[in-house]
Amino acid sequence: MKTIYLAGGCFWGVQAYFDLIKGVTKTKVGYCQGEIQNPTYEQVCSGKTNHAEAILLEYDKNQVTLEKILEKYFKIINPYSLNKQGNDVGTQYRVGIYWDNEEDFKIIQQFLEKKQSESEEKIVVENEKIKNFFDAEAYHQNYLEKNPFGYCHIDLSLAYEDD
Repeated sequence: MKTIYLAGGCFWGVQAYFDLIKGVTKTKVGYCQGEIQNPTYEQVCSGKTNHAEAILLEYDKNQVTLEKILEKYFKIINPYSLNKQGNDVGTQYRVGIYWDNEEDFKIIQQFLEKKQSESEEKIVVENEKIKNFFDAEAYHQNYLEKNPFGYCHIDLSLAYEDD
């Protein structure tokens, strides 16, 4: 199993979307890249901790590649929008890909360079080594599964489209 961390706005939809992708074996929502340990949702929403809402995503590399995960990720984010996805605004809603090994960094960098070469607009997706990841509160885990009519800026049907 391999792990990657993705920030794409509100983590509820990002988790629900990736739970539908073949080869993804586990997802968990949480807060990453921030300045304090074990932040609460309220602290993260204050904009003072520098955490991003993100998911920890584990996948079976024999079933799905990192490149395929990144293509799926780009279907649900606006890579040109700084600190805003859908109706959600704030630094915690920034877009980012966070990794824990150099091999993944190179794959992500090449992917982002290719996407940038296809666009005149500046891509603002962070590509950083994971600094920290703290699980979000229990009520945030699998939120849309527990609350099927909850707010989500992501079209979950995109998970079923081929790349």
